[in-house]
Amino acid sequence: MYFIDCLVYSAATGKLLQGFRKWYYNACGFNKLGLMRDDTIHEDSDVKEALRRLPENLYNDRMFRIKRALDLSMKQQILPKDMWTKYEEEVHYLEPYLKEVIQERKEREEWSKK
Repeated sequence: MYFIDCLVYSAATGKLLQGFRKWYYNACGFNKLGLMRDDTIHEDSDVKEALRRLPENLYNDRMFRIKRALDLSMKQQILPKDMWTKYEEEVHYLEPYLKEVIQERKEREEWSKK
């Protein structure tokens, strides 16, 4: 019985955590401007290098979303609700490139220590 209780508890906790994540995603507000989470990452040197490595179509899509968000922000408006970025449709398009850049930087740092 203990195993089944743990599974039920884990499932309930997972649903609760998923619900919280969705609430937080919507509470941040960037989705109301049509932005994705990766569009809001602070651009340090690693992020700039990852952006440089993005395929052109992903980079152009990102720039379109950012320019549209800036325009909406200046007008103090948000997109119609059907155009908001949805939590379920969120794509972490920058993450694989960023992980690669960070890994390469760490390898260079380790190599330079030797």
